[in-house]
Amino acid sequence: MEIELLLEAVFRLHGYDFRNYAYASIRRRIWHRVNAERLATVTGLTERVLHDRDCLKRLIADMTIHVTEMFRDPEAFLSFRKAVVPLLRTYPFIRIWHAGCSTGEEVYSMAILLQEEGLYDRTRIYATDMNADVLDVAREGVFPLERMQQYTRNYMEAGGRESFSDYYTAKYDSVIFQSDLKKNIVFAQHNLVTDGSFNEFHVILCRNVMIYFNKELQNHVHSLLYDSLSMFGVISLGTKESINFTRHADRYEELDIHNRLYRKVK
Repeated sequence: MEIELLLEAVFRLHGYDFRNYAYASIRRRIWHRVNAERLATVTGLTERVLHDRDCLKRLIADMTIHVTEMFRDPEAFLSFRKAVVPLLRTYPFIRIWHAGCSTGEEVYSMAILLQEEGLYDRTRIYATDMNADVLDVAREGVFPLERMQQYTRNYMEAGGRESFSDYYTAKYDSVIFQSDLKKNIVFAQHNLVTDGSFNEFHVILCRNVMIYFNKELQNHVHSLLYDSLSMFGVISLGTKESINFTRHADRYEELDIHNRLYRKVK
């Protein structure tokens, strides 16, 4: 009951809706914040969140998991090159929505892939997340230099055709990605739980986002994504996610079941 009251308070006062997130995961994160704030109860955390905006920001940061990397799950990007790029070549202009983009590594990965395939100049990528702070990181396109070795391996396994280091400039312990990669990306705040559709897209990437939602919320988001996808558009999910057992399962065909690529056909 204490956790329900906290989640209700956060939603009513600030519009962040975690009420249908997977309970075990959300409970663990809330108690982490209770302990970090040196409090004894969830009720104590609720009282602090109501009166302390900084505490709310810390709680939101705990509740929104941001696990990402360049060309994450390289096989999925390689499959995208083989199965989806040929379909995209038939469009004069391509609209892509990357929902839950976190700090942007996978968005820049897609921009690189499309540039190598000669499609980026006629593409607009809408990269959204509910967390404004991670969007600020994504807009900057600055990432730790120490990660580039792993990212380079991912890039090569994803079918990369150039030298990965050509896409960024290293300075001290960070790298900044080429400004040309940003030119067709729109970063914007959007909450999959509470916000509606805002365009029609040829591709939607929503990878490793819904694993944190309960079944009810997963169905809600699947409906939002379905309504936002053009006929014969493609949706890309995380490897632990699936269209199966959703109300829209029979409205897609499988392009690559292992890498969770589906095409809308109804």
